[in-house]
Amino acid sequence: MLRITSLVRTVGLRKIEQSCTAVITNQRSPLLVTSNATAILPADGTAFTAGHRTVRHYAKSKDKKKDKKPGTAKVAVNEEQLASLIDLQALRTQMEKSIATMKDDYVKNLSLRSTTGSIETLRIGYEGKDYQLQELGQVVRKNPKTIVVNLVSFPQTIPAVLQAIQRSGMNLNPQQDGTTLFIPVPKVTREHREGLAKNAKVLYIKCRDRIKDVQNQSIKKLKKHADASEDEAFQAQQQITSIADGFVKEAEKIMESKQAELIGDK
Repeated sequence: MLRITSLVRTVGLRKIEQSCTAVITNQRSPLLVTSNATAILPADGTAFTAGHRTVRHYAKSKDKKKDKKPGTAKVAVNEEQLASLIDLQALRTQMEKSIATMKDDYVKNLSLRSTTGSIETLRIGYEGKDYQLQELGQVVRKNPKTIVVNLVSFPQTIPAVLQAIQRSGMNLNPQQDGTTLFIPVPKVTREHREGLAKNAKVLYIKCRDRIKDVQNQSIKKLKKHADASEDEAFQAQQQITSIADGFVKEAEKIMESKQAELIGDK
């Protein structure tokens, strides 16, 4: 009985091997046959097992790098088309004025040495109007370390003057004695330089906001333009934003240059 069983198994195994050999013979590429009736094609990784379908093992591809986020597309400005919808010259003039104001503030308020001239030309807001400090009082340098401001003619402006000096970005801390202000001139320390650099950013942010205000006002006027189609209005809006972004980048470069100068990186 055992001999019959062994004989059946042997015959069955031979049939399987013959079947595998037939399949292998039909392949274009040579195959390697293993003892467990599995045919392997080393060249392309194909594996064949008797009684089963051919399975192709593919090499794992390398993980694809994540696509970088696309940058903001640059918008081409059509001067003629935009000028037909808004006052383009006025738009640019207002934005240029914002840049000029920031530069002026940098010169007057971000000096490493707080000079008498910077104090004299400091702008003071009082009752809805702007004045230079020298218009309201007498500014004198008492000694290299102290500046004196006499406001006897306009004592009512003292609170506004104190506030303007403290917010000037010159790191000044005025002391009041009646109608006279005594302003100690600080030493040029690393801390003082860093404080001025921070104020440079504050003034830049004010400039950026003014530019964005001009942008938003122009877009509001554009939306009220009766002759502009929806597509034209959309394109014009993109162009206005592009122009504003250009001025903001210019202001940012000026700020970075000023900060480097104040910190001493240049």
